[in-house]
Amino acid sequence: MFEKTKQRGRRVRYGVRSGTKRLKRISELPTLGGIFLSFLKIGFVGFGGGLAVIAQIRALVVRKRRWFTDHEFAEAFALAQSLPGTNAGNAATYIGYRLRGWKGAAVAMSAFILPSMLMMIVLAILYRHLRAFPDTQRLFHGLNAAVVAVILVAAWRISKNTLTKPWQWYVSGLSIVGVIFFHATILEVILVAGLIGIYVDSFGEKQWHRWRKIRRLAARRRARLAEIEQKNFVGGYLTRAMAEERVRQMNEEHEDTHEEVSTDVRFRSSFVFLAAMPILAKLALLLALSSVFLRMGAVTFGGGFVMVPLIEAEVVRTNHWLTPQEFADATALGQITPGPVLITATFIGYRVAGTLGAVTATVAVFMPAFLMTIAAGSSLRRFRANRQVQSFLRGVTPAVVGLLVAAGWSIGRAGIHTWVGLSLCAIAMLLLLRLRPNPFWVMLGVGLARLFAGLIFGM
Repeated sequence: MFEKTKQRGRRVRYGVRSGTKRLKRISELPTLGGIFLSFLKIGFVGFGGGLAVIAQIRALVVRKRRWFTDHEFAEAFALAQSLPGTNAGNAATYIGYRLRGWKGAAVAMSAFILPSMLMMIVLAILYRHLRAFPDTQRLFHGLNAAVVAVILVAAWRISKNTLTKPWQWYVSGLSIVGVIFFHATILEVILVAGLIGIYVDSFGEKQWHRWRKIRRLAARRRARLAEIEQKNFVGGYLTRAMAEERVRQMNEEHEDTHEEVSTDVRFRSSFVFLAAMPILAKLALLLALSSVFLRMGAVTFGGGFVMVPLIEAEVVRTNHWLTPQEFADATALGQITPGPVLITATFIGYRVAGTLGAVTATVAVFMPAFLMTIAAGSSLRRFRANRQVQSFLRGVTPAVVGLLVAAGWSIGRAGIHTWVGLSLCAIAMLLLLRLRPNPFWVMLGVGLARLFAGLIFGM
């Protein structure tokens, strides 16, 4: 009996070792399976976001797998920074596309966000129970303070390299004012900043006057055409009287037809409609979620933190899906889980429409950047050499600094309520600026410090 148990144990260990070796061999090849396993590993250990994850991707595809050269990876990183979405997600998409086409891009991106999405769903399920304990509330208070510190430090570092001219400072300041005080959407800020960049980079005063004159003439022409069309043509009929007469005739025909409908048919239609109401309500909710996050994903220049004011405006003020405190907690959870910060969409989707809502929101927020990366990656040189594209991005970059500051203000207003939180935020900023540690460890340390301070001193 003992010998049989030993033999069975040896067989199990041999099976595990051989299975591990087989998975390792698969992951080293640029096949769909190898791409999936490689980026799945990064998805599990990609804490810290931003450059920390980019460094892990580079170590994998350049040093370990040797799928890319340093020059090729530099091109991938430059493209990832030039497009909406998260830098790490765009880089994963482009690498997968270069290796195995659109299928490789889909596999790489799916594997990269899958671990963080699953973790966020679990946290969303447990959130209501965790929030019931006072000690957990202190932990979230510390995490909120650390998130604000991470955002403001990111804004400071970007500003040192990008805000070198007076017009860039003006764009950054106007972005802050527009989002905080006038509740401008991120799309409006990005478009206006990009157009300013194109103007500053490409047009002189003479061209500007010429363009404004052409625009006035075009507006007059459109107004004149609209006036003529309104007077003479209505719905394809020569005069308004004829159009109104035709509408009256059609209404009379419809009334005659409706009178012939039996009461039994009406009853059946009402019953089917009432039975389908829950399904239709669920579909409407999912459509609203996908619409909101598709728009967010399309303008996420500068990373997920830039989208915080827009997400708050949509899910807190407009749709009332989350409270301000729940939104601040969702942002903190998005930072302490591996993967991109935009995975906060998973938490929001789950709170709104369950697991199906979590999947819908996650797919929607990453889909625009995924498609844009594939489109730009297929013609990388033309995209990088396009003067108008680069001018647009030069205008967007200073706006990103302002949007990050607005994001820090938004989370701080909702998640920091005491002088203890402000002090922890200041300490976290000093640590990040002086020591440059991984933001994940700073957030974890600040959260635990706030928890212990509450337990020991009752603060």
